[in-house]
Amino acid sequence: MSGLDRIRVAAQKDKNLRFTSLMHHITVDLLRDSYKSLKRDAASGIFNVTWKQYGEELEVSLPDLHRRVQSGRYRAMPSKRIWIPKPDGRKRPIGIATLEDKVVQQAAVRVLNQIYEETFLGFSYGFRPGRHQHNALDAVWVGITRRKVGWVLMLIFADSLTLSIMYG
Repeated sequence: MSGLDRIRVAAQKDKNLRFTSLMHHITVDLLRDSYKSLKRDAASGIFNVTWKQYGEELEVSLPDLHRRVQSGRYRAMPSKRIWIPKPDGRKRPIGIATLEDKVVQQAAVRVLNQIYEETFLGFSYGFRPGRHQHNALDAVWVGITRRKVGWVLMLIFADSLTLSIMYG
């Protein structure tokens, strides 16, 4: 059983368990898997290093990255700022992380998902692995077409949408 599997099992057994140290679960293998899971054509950060370019030195770069993460010497780089035009003529700023930062972020997400996936309910869809807005819309469609619905409550937040269906 891998370290990530052990985290999930511990989280399943005790919903109140407090995890105090998770850094040792970020391994070179996890960093490699995280690199491979990134979008190959995603925008590059301030150093303009692409997925392919980073991969050319992957087996040298990952052990070095792992040492820096584990020793506390790793520091995220500033994000590249770009501006995206909005329909009303204004511009929206976004930040693009460096590829190495994306690898570390993805590894951290994979560790934390082992804990938090155990606490989500089956009808939770936001920002979960293997679930997206289309799954949520499918669930709403099934709910309102197969059951008698009294009302639908839709809450819209800055970057998310929450739907509640009340069955009659």
